[in-house]
Amino acid sequence: MGDYDDDTAFLGQSGSFFVITFLLLNAICISTGFAGLYFVFVGATPPHHCLVPEGNLTEAWRAAIIPSQVVDGQAEQSMCSRYMLDVVKNYSARGLVPGVDVNVTDIEQEPCVDGWSYSTAIYQSTIVTEWDLVCDNEWKTPLASSTLFIGFLIGSLISGQLSDRFGRKKLVFISLTGQVLSMLIQSFSPSWLVFCLIYVLVGGFQISLYITTFVLGTEVLSKSLRVIFTTLGVFLHYCIGYMLLPGFAFAMRDWRPLLQILSGIMFVYIPLWWLVPESPRWLLTRGRVAEAEAIVRDAARRNGVTAPEIIFKEQQVEKSDTGNTKSYNMLDILRIGKVRTTTFLCLLLWLSTNMGYYGLSLNTSNLSGDPYLNCFLSALSEVPAYFVSSILLKTCPRKPLLTVFLIIGGGFLLLIQLIPDNLHGLAIALEMLGKFAFTMSFTVVYAYTAEIYPTVLRNVGMGMCSSAARIGSITAPYIIYLGTINKYLPYILIGSMTLGSSVVNLFLPETFGRELPESVEDMQKCRGLCQQRKSTDNCPEAGDADKCAVLNQSKL
Repeated sequence: MGDYDDDTAFLGQSGSFFVITFLLLNAICISTGFAGLYFVFVGATPPHHCLVPEGNLTEAWRAAIIPSQVVDGQAEQSMCSRYMLDVVKNYSARGLVPGVDVNVTDIEQEPCVDGWSYSTAIYQSTIVTEWDLVCDNEWKTPLASSTLFIGFLIGSLISGQLSDRFGRKKLVFISLTGQVLSMLIQSFSPSWLVFCLIYVLVGGFQISLYITTFVLGTEVLSKSLRVIFTTLGVFLHYCIGYMLLPGFAFAMRDWRPLLQILSGIMFVYIPLWWLVPESPRWLLTRGRVAEAEAIVRDAARRNGVTAPEIIFKEQQVEKSDTGNTKSYNMLDILRIGKVRTTTFLCLLLWLSTNMGYYGLSLNTSNLSGDPYLNCFLSALSEVPAYFVSSILLKTCPRKPLLTVFLIIGGGFLLLIQLIPDNLHGLAIALEMLGKFAFTMSFTVVYAYTAEIYPTVLRNVGMGMCSSAARIGSITAPYIIYLGTINKYLPYILIGSMTLGSSVVNLFLPETFGRELPESVEDMQKCRGLCQQRKSTDNCPEAGDADKCAVLNQSKL
């Protein structure tokens, strides 16, 4: 099927079929912005202190029973201890005045044996306030957040194989339905453990939906819309969901109704089953040529063009019927030496890029100000990165583009430790610029990887790379936690790993100006390891001379 784009060139680059499919797939991507980040509000920890039971305490002693502590140079109420209640009650009953008759700091302290009192100024209810995930149970909050990424990891590993076996369209809507139901069920979680277990399912369905939708758009859309979809389309609409999320959270302010509202909104996507087509490329690899032709003819009708009597060449049909029905899995990728090497390099890129992106995204919650506005601004800051990367991907080779973005992102993070403490605004500006670069890297690495793998391996390869990305995502919260030891340590670790991955990128093949590979053999032809000085005579087949010429020219 190496000539698929040539055989379907009569469809044109636009037309109602491509435009409608483009819009529908982008609409589905909006839902992933909801599912991926609602924990920012669901797992938020509001200001709190030990609960003081109603009793015979004067107002003075009720205000003095919570000790003060200094945090980042400012005095705050202790969140995990109070002065012993029995002692304070005795002083209050005797009419003693704190600070005058009694030195309060001499009173022994005790833990919050009666629970906690939480501020409701911002959140009415979160899983933290409902299940008291503070103090000794504080570790449960980041662990709950990590279960989403564990689900991402599992979904990334199995979604590619399921999609390659059963089809892109089927898995998109199975994942969509599973995401809706799991979020709805999660809103009724009776305990922290049940919440975490269901959150794994949410993550598995969410990443499966994201990856498979991405691959489906890559294979169905025309060349011009494919570039827009894999850069600006997918990520921008994810960002739209991200920006809408704080609006719903602000309106609800209670984690259970919030999840119910979000799952209800995503339910409207399910009827799109009757409007979104299956991938003709995938159908051809399965030998289902008649079904592929039916979709292409329907596209021609909707685009207002006439399809030729025979769309796919006879030789192509014979290959589809006989030799290209093999299903590939992760073991096949590991068996083929050249594919294995490329995959290993891609895994390192995805891991470092996602670690940086999610690390900086999670760190924005530590900024002062309104959390709803901060979340919106964090999402809004990604929009220009998507536009810039979309424009550059149309005209620039992938390797130097990704390398530059990685160097900029890692470099800015390493510079933060050199900024004086009194220039806090400059440090924040460098962090935002770093996130801008990581967002662009995130965009490029998705498109780049989809172009490297052939159709028969694309979903499996994307799934494996996304699995590596999830390892980076799972570790990101704990890397940010290292900031409690040294505030510069997270920046040093993320920045150093990012600069290292920019070197790894140099050994990957260039894909700019080349058609999408369809088979494993196509993937191994005209690799980026070929140097500019080699002539087109070194290509595996004489018929590939034009492709090598394009590749070599793109390196200049």
